[in-house]
Amino acid sequence: MLGIVALGLLLAALLAGWGWTRYQAFADAPVASGQTADSVRIERGDGFVRVLGRLREAGVDAGHDLEWRLLARQMDAAGRLRVGEYALSPELTPRQLLQRMRDGRVIQYRVTIVEGWNFRQLRAALAAAQPLLHETTGMDDAAVMAALGHPGQHPEGRFLPETYLYQRGDSDLDILRRAHDAMAQALAAAWEARAPDVPLKSPDEALILASIVEKETGQAHERPQIAGVFARRLQKGMLLQTDPTVIYGLGSAYDGNIRKRDLTTDTPYNTYTRPGLPPTPIAMPGRAALQAAVNPAPGDALYFVSRNDGSHVFSATYAEHSAAVDCHQRRRCRSGTATTAPAAGDAVGEAKPETGDGKDTRR
Repeated sequence: MLGIVALGLLLAALLAGWGWTRYQAFADAPVASGQTADSVRIERGDGFVRVLGRLREAGVDAGHDLEWRLLARQMDAAGRLRVGEYALSPELTPRQLLQRMRDGRVIQYRVTIVEGWNFRQLRAALAAAQPLLHETTGMDDAAVMAALGHPGQHPEGRFLPETYLYQRGDSDLDILRRAHDAMAQALAAAWEARAPDVPLKSPDEALILASIVEKETGQAHERPQIAGVFARRLQKGMLLQTDPTVIYGLGSAYDGNIRKRDLTTDTPYNTYTRPGLPPTPIAMPGRAALQAAVNPAPGDALYFVSRNDGSHVFSATYAEHSAAVDCHQRRRCRSGTATTAPAAGDAVGEAKPETGDGKDTRR
């Protein structure tokens, strides 16, 4: 009898050892012998058995269900798997996969709001983003703002240009809500750090000016100088005369070329016919444009014209400006007219669209 008992114990020990070795090999071996789906989703309310069923459906064929349950218990993952979409590949191990699911390391997608975009372009980008849920389809802009909790607010400029991460199940409203909150925080921080003599009465005016600076700027270091020109014009009561506001006021009528008649046709956004800032932002300004608007560079420049190479010539007088226009827009440089980069303290920037008669008409 003792021999039989000893033999039984030996067999049990061997079986247990074999089972443990198999279990250890399972935990750190590939989850599949062939191809798997690209991802698997855990839905709200899924128990471990249902999750394991989803893995089997996705091509995971490693291990016995009991081994998966034992591993999940050992890793303190049973009952703690988080909702979301998880990447799958045959070379993943069961241990790695359960760790991802326990820690909520879901697949993240990206959508970028570009500096200088208008709200129409932003909505188009969100509509094209996959697998983002499109809850705003069929809504007009006013309905979108109401859905975000800001009824009556004009949407232009209210969303901070950045790259936003999202996961499957998130919606365009989720992204817009985050971008709106981010802009509100960035604008508040910029306004708090504004220069004491900045000619702006409110954060909203700072946002409007920042949007103009964003549209006029092509090189990052140019923004404060561009802002300085507009700040001095506001202080002197001069018309801003900036083409991007005119273009925004034209809306869908803009065909890529701004003409003299466009500059003389009055709209709420025509800064050639109306003094001060336009009624709303004209684009989404980034953080740098916000900072430039509230901390414009000092100087005496009141005019700038494109060199057509990504930079501008800045001038303090109309005579200097006219010479720069002749040189860089009409290609009729006078003797002594600067054609190279400005000296330190001047500004450089992006080429500005020409008017229909080939002139920069800012005055």
